[in-house]
Amino acid sequence: MNDPVHFVDEMLQGILIAHSDQLTSVAGDLRCIVKSGAVEKNKVGIATGGGSGHLPLFLGYVGDGLLDGCAVGGVFQSPSSDQMLEVTKAIDQGAGVLYIYGNYGGDIMNFDMAAEMADMEGIKVEQVIAGEDVASAPKGEEGKRRGVAGIFYAFKIAGALANEGASLAEVKRIAAKACANVRTMGVALTPCIVPEAGKASFTLGENEMEIGMGIHGEPGIRRGPLQTADEIVQQMADKILGDLPYNSGDEVSILLNGLGATPKEELYIMARKLHEILKSKSIRVFNTYVGEFATSMEMAGASISLLKLDDELKTLLSKPANSPFFTQFQL
Repeated sequence: MNDPVHFVDEMLQGILIAHSDQLTSVAGDLRCIVKSGAVEKNKVGIATGGGSGHLPLFLGYVGDGLLDGCAVGGVFQSPSSDQMLEVTKAIDQGAGVLYIYGNYGGDIMNFDMAAEMADMEGIKVEQVIAGEDVASAPKGEEGKRRGVAGIFYAFKIAGALANEGASLAEVKRIAAKACANVRTMGVALTPCIVPEAGKASFTLGENEMEIGMGIHGEPGIRRGPLQTADEIVQQMADKILGDLPYNSGDEVSILLNGLGATPKEELYIMARKLHEILKSKSIRVFNTYVGEFATSMEMAGASISLLKLDDELKTLLSKPANSPFFTQFQL
């Protein structure tokens, strides 16, 4: 790094230089990111926003078949309502705008304010709040759960339907349906350092892990000695599978997500065990995403997300998409 104060803006400058064919900023603000080029007429715009430090969340999913814009906050900080409004105005083409974002207090407050300001400018805005982290609140209190890596599925599926010319109400419906059918759980092995703080946000012993920790270092459900990959996956899978629940005969998509400092090799070891568990329960796997989808700076650890599929969700998930951080051909 250079000066930690400039960490986010220098990162954004680099992204916009490297991907100028796909992304641009608006309103003279680096933190207001939208797709470059012409905006499709009469298409519902989809926007998100959130703190930096989670790449490719959130701006990494601005692209074809995905999101149209993103407001970028400081590291682990919400973007402002004014920034969200500028993104909203830039992507609106008369069909309205859908906000999809995680269940965090600052984000909710600022997105609500942006929606009110957009309404005063004649832009209709709807909102879907993602909260699928099973470790952050018990079953029956899903409204209190944090939004983590599983929000990727809402971006992907809503983006696909919006590309087909669906109405704002339909795009909101499908985003909410995706959120309702995904569950996530994570494990942390090391802390991360917020640049401007300059020190670890929490402590873990060299041979410790924490099951259920959030992507900002929020407490998990159990801290203890480091276990094997198979043991960790079994614990996470048991918690996820029993929550929705996922049953014999179901078909799912898997998202195996690294938190920033975990080698892909280790993620594939986890994927192997998860497939074994699902097969033993007669749960079919449609596809498996392995990589970094929602990180936490340089935290070592991983999360597992499962999306329960039906024909509608499966069709939309299969559609092609392209952004600087995620590319998919037709599945």
